[in-house]
Amino acid sequence: MTHISNLDTLLVSENINGSIIEIDNFVCDLCVYGDELENLTEPQKQFYFIQNLEREVNNGGFEQYFSNSSGDNAHETILALVSIGALKTVNILQQAINEFPDHKVPVDRDKRQEMMEHMENAEAVWDILDQRFFKYDDDLNTLNIQYVERNKDLF
Repeated sequence: MTHISNLDTLLVSENINGSIIEIDNFVCDLCVYGDELENLTEPQKQFYFIQNLEREVNNGGFEQYFSNSSGDNAHETILALVSIGALKTVNILQQAINEFPDHKVPVDRDKRQEMMEHMENAEAVWDILDQRFFKYDDDLNTLNIQYVERNKDLF
């Protein structure tokens, strides 16, 4: 298994955002940006899912998150957020997921996109949830760094 060589330095850096970005780049390269998730340890997958959530919601909200391949792992992302202790963010993502029929996000992207075209109220709900997400009631960077620290042998 490949480990990030300067992990100890990144974990003590005062530039937490820079450390997160460097770890994220390493994990993304390892799994070929999600095409080879089997290359990742469980903690690396969880880190990857959370970074995808942040990246997509910050770029285009929950609508973009669910439209893109990142939405394939929406349910796994809930578990990843629980594992780092980001319970307020869990609540926001779960409410976004609840807009899907039976509160189930299809793993198949085409099926999910087709379904989204018929979800009349979802966009308005997601817009509200986007704003709640942007408040960052959970300090995701700090929680992620603490998670990586607890699992550094697996990074």
